[in-house]
Amino acid sequence: MKIGQFSDSFIPVVDGVGRVAYNYCDTIARMGHECSAIVPLTKMGYRGKFPFEIIDYFCRSVPLLPQYKFGVPQTDEHYHQHLAMTNFDIVHVHTPFIAGYEGLKYAKKHNIPVVGTFHSKYYDDFLQMTNSELLAGIGTDVLIVDFFEKCDEVWAVSENSAETLKSYGYSKEVRVMPNGMQVRAIDPQSEANAREKFHLNDDPIILFVGQMNWKKNIRTVLEAAAKLKQRGKTFQVVLAGQGPHEEEIFNLVETLGIKDIFTYCGHITDTALLDGLYSAASLFVFPSLYDNSPMVVREAANAKTPAVCVRGSSAAEVITDGENGLLCEDDADDLCNVLENNLFDQEKLARMGAAARETIPVAWEIIMEDVLARYQELIDLKKSGKL
Repeated sequence: MKIGQFSDSFIPVVDGVGRVAYNYCDTIARMGHECSAIVPLTKMGYRGKFPFEIIDYFCRSVPLLPQYKFGVPQTDEHYHQHLAMTNFDIVHVHTPFIAGYEGLKYAKKHNIPVVGTFHSKYYDDFLQMTNSELLAGIGTDVLIVDFFEKCDEVWAVSENSAETLKSYGYSKEVRVMPNGMQVRAIDPQSEANAREKFHLNDDPIILFVGQMNWKKNIRTVLEAAAKLKQRGKTFQVVLAGQGPHEEEIFNLVETLGIKDIFTYCGHITDTALLDGLYSAASLFVFPSLYDNSPMVVREAANAKTPAVCVRGSSAAEVITDGENGLLCEDDADDLCNVLENNLFDQEKLARMGAAARETIPVAWEIIMEDVLARYQELIDLKKSGKL
């Protein structure tokens, strides 16, 4: 098969959607199919190291979020010439914005099927940007639902995210196609390197990895940590990532009186270093209600570090409470109680971590077998006029 993966986010931006799009391209290509990434132009280094082709177009940095790019493909003649030389059998779009519409246009022109994956809670994004429920609702209806209605088939990365899209007003069937991960052995030296680089001691560590953005529910992590410290417990709080609310988060750390136990690692692109940080952590605390099928929970599990997630959230779908991870309410007091009851029980953490490693990470190659089979079915349906 020849497959075009269209995404507004891609490497070196290390966010969930970009990483999923990259792994689709990388895994599909390594499984013997032709795959191309159609993405905004970024500095990716030597491109010969990738087993797939990159077709990029002119872009600008997004105001206040310079790591993200705003594509302007209409004015990029080289991009159009490059795209014209392709002959895709199917298009897969990972965004309802610029790259997504490029995928729709290509699929319509060549009469091939287009799959759209619903990755994010866009209403929450619009609400944060506009501070208006009315505008967020209009944006969700006009920009999100209308886009996915144009796709031949829509996928969601979890049952929770499928229900979110339906709650927006999307009325057609949504197929759940979960994310995988790069299941890998972790070098024991990685933990020592992470501890040395970030000056971590032997006290238990609660770790959060993700965007420094309030929508990730970081406030609950910090408030729970402050309550736990007030109960006389000794531990460390470690955050890794980048985002628009870094300074506000640092200010809250100061206000809550936990600066002395707080470490900020910044944005980590070194996989081995990140694995080491996961390995060093006692618990991975991820109370986000925003994320759909977050990669970080799987990565922590790969390092045998159990996660704490909010009961009923998309992130919690892979967790059985007390067996391969822990659940809490969306409440700092309850999270504090969960931490107090589990953070200092090394035997229990080791048991849950081993179970997490066995049950949560699924290799991308396994996921791609289902993906490729469905791609072929859609291609056949399109050719027969049944799609």
